[in-house]
Amino acid sequence: MLTLYFISFLYSVFCSEHLPENTIKSFSIQADTTVHYPQEKHLKNVQQLTFGGNNAEAYFSFNGKFLVFQSDYAKWGNQCDQIHVYDLSKIPDMNPRKVSTGFGRTTCAYFMPDNKRVIYASTHAGDKSCPPVPERKQGKYVWPIYQDYDIYLTDIKTGKTKPFITGKGYDAEATVSPDGKKIVFTSDRSGDLELYVCDIDGKNIKQITHQLGYDGGAFFSPDSKKIVFRASRPKTEQEIKEYKELLAQHLVQPTNMEIFTCNIDGSDLKQVTHLGKANWAPFYHPSGKKILFSSNHASQRGFNFNLFMINEDGTGLEQITYDKIFDSFPMFSPDGKKLVFASNRNNGGTYDTNLFIADWID
Repeated sequence: MLTLYFISFLYSVFCSEHLPENTIKSFSIQADTTVHYPQEKHLKNVQQLTFGGNNAEAYFSFNGKFLVFQSDYAKWGNQCDQIHVYDLSKIPDMNPRKVSTGFGRTTCAYFMPDNKRVIYASTHAGDKSCPPVPERKQGKYVWPIYQDYDIYLTDIKTGKTKPFITGKGYDAEATVSPDGKKIVFTSDRSGDLELYVCDIDGKNIKQITHQLGYDGGAFFSPDSKKIVFRASRPKTEQEIKEYKELLAQHLVQPTNMEIFTCNIDGSDLKQVTHLGKANWAPFYHPSGKKILFSSNHASQRGFNFNLFMINEDGTGLEQITYDKIFDSFPMFSPDGKKLVFASNRNNGGTYDTNLFIADWID
């Protein structure tokens, strides 16, 4: 999910999270106090949940009472992304519980079915310091594939943390199926960035994608039978060469991605979008027949990401949000009545990305 990297990339004229850390300050934005745009007919009663720093990838607990998310907010003692749990009975929860170790960099947290534990990726076992952010390669924006990322399991109440899915190289971007039986995650253990599915206890790991290119940010369908994800698919000789050269340096370029679906065993692989540019952060609509995702395909200059919805067969594209800079990471509550997402709206002209929650109107 590599979340907040994409947010800074956004400000770098093509869009995502820290370039060299303050590159985004070269991009001037005007103060905006909009919380809900009138065109956003699918959203009602929009509420802002956080008020500073970069906050992203907020995902509901199975009982719908909590969110787990990552934040670099310095006032919460974070030097880089750490995992927090937000109590939705306390909106706004101004001091959400930190559940990661506070060391290294973390990403991609998700609740376990018992609502008492979360899984997330962290680099802390390799180095307690925040890992460095890579510079652009030949003027192109890249994401780091930190080789110290492993997936950990943490008890929210006690803070007890233990390794959960580990191996050589990058293991991250884990999410849990709605039926509580499976986990999908991204790993480069095969030499490429592929999707893997395992049982809820982290055992019986199986690779389900096999094409050259980055496969990541995967989520299950409501019936737990399918997976939706973002993927790059280098095709020309030059694209393939560039992809492999970057991957050898543990980097990936996220500027050309489309949305795909497949069964949980990898069969029936289908490309949903053919929009060009960066299409990512997909999540199934409660019906299981539509997909929400973030995209900059309609932006002439590359930045400006909004949420869109599309039928599973690639028809019926519809714009959902209308922010001037960035909306992404949509997730429906387990009952399908709420939508949480991250946005640059109402940040007072700062570079902050905050979390918002709204009633969903079909």
